[in-house]
Amino acid sequence: MKRIATGAATIAATALLTGIITTPAQAGPAWDKTVKCQQKDWDGRVVPTRVGNSELGWKHFSGRHNIKKCKIVNAAIDGKPDKVSGARLEYWAYAWNGSRRVKVIVIAQYARKTSDGRYDAGRGKKIGVITAYCKGMTKCPNWLNQ
Repeated sequence: MKRIATGAATIAATALLTGIITTPAQAGPAWDKTVKCQQKDWDGRVVPTRVGNSELGWKHFSGRHNIKKCKIVNAAIDGKPDKVSGARLEYWAYAWNGSRRVKVIVIAQYARKTSDGRYDAGRGKKIGVITAYCKGMTKCPNWLNQ
């Protein structure tokens, strides 16, 4: 009996050292994959905006960058991407309020996983909008959400 227990302990130690055992630390961060809104671009890609978390998606940019309306994100996506780098798409739009103008930038990942592999949208799904912000400022002006 002692021999079996020793053998099992050796196998467990070897598995831990080689990283064979999957631990919760290896799982991706928690995020809400629910689609808040989506827009089709002119190339036929349907780009979702997922609820996300504090690092990506709606929860990220609505708090951090003060974009609180789907129509702002959708307006930028309703066109052709202004920059393409693999699965990373960048869409630009302009918003005016009298003489004030801001450039809105929407960055989307049109792939199942983020470029760093931490987030996975699931089989057959796309990550979608990672962030949206107004160029040159941390928070977009409040008038943008009216």
